[in-house]
Amino acid sequence: MNPMLDPDALAARNASQSVSLNRVYNFVYGWMAIALAISGVVAWLVANAVRTRSLTLTPGMMLGCVLAELALVFVLSAAVMKLAPAIAALIFVGYAALNGVTLSVLLLAYAKATVQMAFFATAGTFAAMAIFGTVTQRNLSAIGRYGTMALIGIIIASLVNLFMRSSGLDAIITYVAVAVFIALTAWDAQKVRHLAEAEQHGEIDSTMANRLGLLCALELYLDFINLFIYLLRIFGRGRE
Repeated sequence: MNPMLDPDALAARNASQSVSLNRVYNFVYGWMAIALAISGVVAWLVANAVRTRSLTLTPGMMLGCVLAELALVFVLSAAVMKLAPAIAALIFVGYAALNGVTLSVLLLAYAKATVQMAFFATAGTFAAMAIFGTVTQRNLSAIGRYGTMALIGIIIASLVNLFMRSSGLDAIITYVAVAVFIALTAWDAQKVRHLAEAEQHGEIDSTMANRLGLLCALELYLDFINLFIYLLRIFGRGRE
């Protein structure tokens, strides 16, 4: 019997491809979840330490954390193909921990109920768009390109508003940012599917898939964090 037509061979091949596909999804979203958990725990610990006056967050400390985060993201993005997997993972974990320190100020600035509301809204929105990006057959690369350009505009407008201090512009930036990160979530989720399919079809090996998967996890982590921050600003503004 032709092995290509053997039902047992076909079933075994399909099962192997399914395992490969799920492995990439588990790897990417698993690392994203680990990073979110680290950031959340660190943010909670730092906020509690500040409340009990056992720690003081100085402007210099916060600036140092931000600069260190930028450096780690740059290193991970630029050298992930050259770094040992353990080192790349350690950099990702370090970034998540540092980001937890900077996120702690949000736990200090907003009421617990507001933070919880924003988190659950973020989780629901993120899950819906991640599922959409994974299952849709539409090519979302154009959305990704426009979303990236819009993100650059948001950064520039935010810098300008540091001097203008316009509440109207701040509200526009916030709502546009929510829309942008919703779109980027779908695009980044679709990239994970493409990565999984590339490994499934033998176009890349598992080592390459893991390296690229760590970058996908970082992108999705940033989508979630930024969506949470801007939704928190919206919910917080509504309770002022």
